Amino acid sequence: MTPNQVTAARGAAAFVAVALFTLGGDTLPADLAAVLLTVAAIALDGVDGYLARTRGLATPLGAQIDILGDRVVENLFFTFFAVSGLISLWVPVFFFVRGSLTDFLRALAARAGRSGFGANSMLETWWGRSLVASRASRAAYAALKCACFCCLGVLLPLRHLPAAQFNAWFGAAAAQWFSSAAQALTGLAVIFCLVRAIPVIWEGRRHLAATEKPSAAVATVASR
Repeated sequence: MTPNQVTAARGAAAFVAVALFTLGGDTLPADLAAVLLTVAAIALDGVDGYLARTRGLATPLGAQIDILGDRVVENLFFTFFAVSGLISLWVPVFFFVRGSLTDFLRALAARAGRSGFGANSMLETWWGRSLVASRASRAAYAALKCACFCCLGVLLPLRHLPAAQFNAWFGAAAAQWFSSAAQALTGLAVIFCLVRAIPVIWEGRRHLAATEKPSAAVATVASR
């Protein structure tokens, strides 16, 4: 498979997972299958990058498609869980706005020939690359989102169990623990997402300023 095909498979796995969450209702096997597909959708994020590096298939377009895959997966899951009432509606709104802003700045940088996550990245500072483009940062962010989505996904079938049955299986405090853990993971994902956006916004500002300056040809025409 090519890296772009793996990215497409990530998106497909995410959509099937949400469909199982939606259609499964109180069917525990469907919800567990959805959790497994959620893990696959997040784990494949590292596979496409690995294939691109090891097979020499890394391209600026592939890097943009990889980012698009990230947006599709995270926005899909956060929107679904917000609609399900498990998290605040402001969480997907935040991810939509943050993604739109950073992708806009990346598009401006790409016009100047700066794209991807390698040496030609728009991020030129060491701290920017460490927070956004390093393998450690990307792996930690992916693991956090995976834990967040899986924890929220586990809450779905548990909500359908009668209180007496739930307490008998997991204990009276388990529901509150699961809910608190899911909210904490969601909050951490929001914070991590915000922190990783700071270098993109900071270093992208120069590309925004460059687009506001009239080109030499335009300036010449205007002066006549």
